[in-house]
Amino acid sequence: MKGNARYTTGNIDTNDAFKNTAAGLKHGQNPYAVILSCADSRVSPELCFDEGPGDLFVTRIAGNYVTVDILGSIEYGTYVLKSPIVMVLGHTECGAVKAAIKAEEENASFPGHIQSIASNLSNAVRIGKQKGGNQTTEVVKANIRLNVAYLQQSTPIIRQLVQDKKVKIVGGIYDLDNGTVTIVS
Repeated sequence: MKGNARYTTGNIDTNDAFKNTAAGLKHGQNPYAVILSCADSRVSPELCFDEGPGDLFVTRIAGNYVTVDILGSIEYGTYVLKSPIVMVLGHTECGAVKAAIKAEEENASFPGHIQSIASNLSNAVRIGKQKGGNQTTEVVKANIRLNVAYLQQSTPIIRQLVQDKKVKIVGGIYDLDNGTVTIVS
């Protein structure tokens, strides 16, 4: 969160991170956090947290929800790499969420595998619609909370790490207007 504060105020660490860390990263990695982020090109976890190579273990999928493959990557980041934090990072104005809302409200369908993204977000749409306020933002927040809760109980590996307090799973929302990440779960 300190890195996000630097990012939003323009006080980013502009040293040549790669030149200074390349030799150390050649033989391994030691990220302090695992991030499950949306694939949206406007949201780059390394930038919005002002971090360099090797600091974050980032998984990305449109709609920032857990799939079997993403789950395996998160297990790797927490169990093998020993990252003590997992953040589910959603963002305002998410196109995947907007598609899921359209699918739910208008019975819209999308070509190819895009429909599976909308379908996977349908529970968040139903929960978010009950909140009031900006519907897209409320659905994004519901999706974040659902995925945080799911991850906390998802697999024996992650569940044990959470129970042993070796891993903390949190949710945050990135605001496209100002770059701020706010904890929501």
